[in-house]
Amino acid sequence: MATGREPISDPISCFKCGTCCIAPDISTLKKPIGVPCAHLTAEHTCGIYPERPPVCRNYRPDELCVALQAVPREERVCYFLRYYDMETEAPSR
Repeated sequence: MATGREPISDPISCFKCGTCCIAPDISTLKKPIGVPCAHLTAEHTCGIYPERPPVCRNYRPDELCVALQAVPREERVCYFLRYYDMETEAPSR
């Protein structure tokens, strides 16, 4: 059964937007959903990249990253949370 979220065949390069370091929760880093990771730098890169946890290491940019690359970051985070059904778990702003 198709979910509409199948991965595309060619790998996508990271856009360094920081959305994946803000939207999802990362329990190994005690990072709540919708809150920027404490290790996200001003340049939107990982401050602990060589030691980052497996959940971060295994994340791969997908078609959503491509579709949202021109959208401002706060809106990207909202779209990401909505797309992955995490919107109700995020803290209210």
